[in-house]
Amino acid sequence: MHRAQLATAAHPTSPPPRRRLPTRRTLPPLSSLTLAVTLALAGCGSGDPAGPADDRPLVVCTTGMIADLVREIGGDDLRVVQLVRAGVDPHLYTPTRDDVQRLAAADLILYNGLLLEGRMGDALQRLAAGGTRVIAVAETVPEHQRLSEPGSGGQPDPHVWMDVALWGHVAGRIGAELAELHPPAADRFAANTETLVTRLDELHQSIQQLVDTIPETRRVLVTAHDAFGYFGRAYGVEVRGIQGFSTESEAGLRDINELVDYLIERDIGAIFVESTVADRSVRALIEGAAARGHEVVIGGELFSDSTGPAGTWEGTYIGMMDHNASTLVRALGGTAPERGVYDRLAAQPAP
Repeated sequence: MHRAQLATAAHPTSPPPRRRLPTRRTLPPLSSLTLAVTLALAGCGSGDPAGPADDRPLVVCTTGMIADLVREIGGDDLRVVQLVRAGVDPHLYTPTRDDVQRLAAADLILYNGLLLEGRMGDALQRLAAGGTRVIAVAETVPEHQRLSEPGSGGQPDPHVWMDVALWGHVAGRIGAELAELHPPAADRFAANTETLVTRLDELHQSIQQLVDTIPETRRVLVTAHDAFGYFGRAYGVEVRGIQGFSTESEAGLRDINELVDYLIERDIGAIFVESTVADRSVRALIEGAAARGHEVVIGGELFSDSTGPAGTWEGTYIGMMDHNASTLVRALGGTAPERGVYDRLAAQPAP
């Protein structure tokens, strides 16, 4: 795939079969109301807690996947703040007081959208209504390339970054937004964006090559929640999640039993935990399969709604996806380098 095709990469209109899962629960209105009031009060304060002496534009990002793109494109020309730390679930995240002050002081706010940041959505919309530039980056992906949850009335799947080609489209849009925010650095931003999109193109192709080494009958990814649908569609892997798109949904005994049936029917021997989701439902699935004489092991931990630890290769978007692809490919019977495509992953224990 060439760079010019990356932003408009075509995907099959019929993704692999997806199971019907519980729909997202409605959040209590008090949470968003309280946050909105706090934001209003913060706007009357002294401004950016990062320090008034630094006059570079302040870009506040909700997730590590977004913040990493901004750092790659913006370099030293911007201040970048990431609200949701590594290992923290953005579906359930409530901003701290410092986060609220940064949001109020931001020159540009970039969030995922498509209901990923469930408890922040109303407050972000209020900031936008008050004149702050607020962009939901995943919502820049054309609607025909988005996934939706069966039985949810069209609720969109927010996990767009799991398809590296679509995240390349998002990188292009972020580059354009940063150039508009800070015109003196527009040429540098354009060059950095081009370099980043090239790297994402290479990563996209590398992941496909890794997945192609998995025997076709074993290309099934079972995880704690349904965060890997875009990955499955992009790279030809069937995806099953115990919970729905949001970790606020709950899986019942019937859901577990249905998945146990599926594991036995497909002779699946490895499933995966996620860095931001408790493993109790995965453990229940393993125990349910064992009770029926079918052994299932944990094939590894995947980064779903968060990058890896800050300061590590896995803490970057490319490193996160390198880890995910390498881990699942090895566990499902394919071939992947022990330290990943870029020879930079931390050594992983055998499943």
